[in-house]
Amino acid sequence: MAIPAFLADLRSVVGSRMLWLSAVVAVVLDDDGRVLLVQRVDDGCWAPPGGILDPGEQPADGAARECLEETGVVAVPEQLLAVTVSPEITYPNGDLTQYLEVVFRCRPTGGEVRLDEDETLAVGWYALDALPPMGEKELGWIHRAVSGHPEAAFQWNGAVRP
Repeated sequence: MAIPAFLADLRSVVGSRMLWLSAVVAVVLDDDGRVLLVQRVDDGCWAPPGGILDPGEQPADGAARECLEETGVVAVPEQLLAVTVSPEITYPNGDLTQYLEVVFRCRPTGGEVRLDEDETLAVGWYALDALPPMGEKELGWIHRAVSGHPEAAFQWNGAVRP
């Protein structure tokens, strides 16, 4: 999976040291109650489409862009679902990264499901009672998207600085 040019430039300076990056996720739900999922090339895991924000890109725009790039589906962000932090990730080449994850519930408005062979092994619409295996965090985002909660989820560890 290719990394964005700005990130390759950054890595040429900082090497494999920890980078804090912003990422977006699009939980796309259709009128039949199905969710759009991709199987990622990098780790084989199933998840809603998403990826790294480009410098200066608004998170909602990035979620729509990532969805279109990875799945061929045009989606409109409708609600901020969650703002979370990923665990530290060590990629096979030794690069260290941690992501601020901005998650949106989206509705599809067009396009056709297609495979993006650079980033996805599979893509499709899945009924909520027939989801492929995926991580607890991803399942939580999907459940939040269908729950009707109007507010975004976040974690607060109670840290207060003077």
